[in-house]
Amino acid sequence: MLLAELNIRHTRRHMPTRRVALGDVYLPTAGPAFGASLLAAVVSEHLLELDEDQQELVPKLLRDARKGLTVPRIAMRYRLQTDTHGLDRSRHRIVDETFGGDRRRVILELDKHSRPDPQLIGAIMAIATMPPGAREIGLRAIERVLRSPGQLPEGMTVRRMYEGIPGARPPLAGSFTPVGGPDDVTRSWEGIPAERRWAMEVLGLRAGMALEHDDVQHRFRRLVRLAHPDHGAVRDGAAERIAELADARALLLTVIATHSRSANEPTSMTAERAG
Repeated sequence: MLLAELNIRHTRRHMPTRRVALGDVYLPTAGPAFGASLLAAVVSEHLLELDEDQQELVPKLLRDARKGLTVPRIAMRYRLQTDTHGLDRSRHRIVDETFGGDRRRVILELDKHSRPDPQLIGAIMAIATMPPGAREIGLRAIERVLRSPGQLPEGMTVRRMYEGIPGARPPLAGSFTPVGGPDDVTRSWEGIPAERRWAMEVLGLRAGMALEHDDVQHRFRRLVRLAHPDHGAVRDGAAERIAELADARALLLTVIATHSRSANEPTSMTAERAG
């Protein structure tokens, strides 16, 4: 049984842009207040993983959240927004689970597949959307863990999900599912660095497709037109999307240029023979 849930949308770990948005939430604060417990757990789990500069910015964001956050805005070096297009998802939950026949336990699931910053920011964003009474309960819970970071709710079994929640993460941009299913997707990308895979998928290239300079440029120009407000695209998030496309193009063109130079360099044996 679901007791509380927090979905945070954010840029993927290997992307240069920094964006956070709030997904679906279920954060009850009545009775056992599992919603407040979940928010406090997310903050407590990730606070010490931030660098010192980021940690110093947390109290200010909390003060702003007490009054309600206006979005979009910049906070803790991230763009806080409502648009979730193209964003990854982390899901944190508290669930009541049956095991061993009729025995029950409360599970705290913490999604650890992404950076800590957006998790903490997303939790505070969620608090800011609550009604004043519920918001105060959530803020007090977080303020307690700020005094003793790293502590998690007692009486719960902690389950950390380092690969994300199976089936919960949205597909990467331009990705596809072969007939064989998701396992074949994973195998098809084996041996390809994460950054290159991200760039290929942003531009709609599948695993196994050849990287060609003209094709990359063509895909980039076409997708920029589709993302640009002057061509009918939504203005909110357009700049980030275009920047994402530019980063993907630059990375792939660098890969192509590097491979081209390597192909044209003579091997040591060839060089010796030429000499």
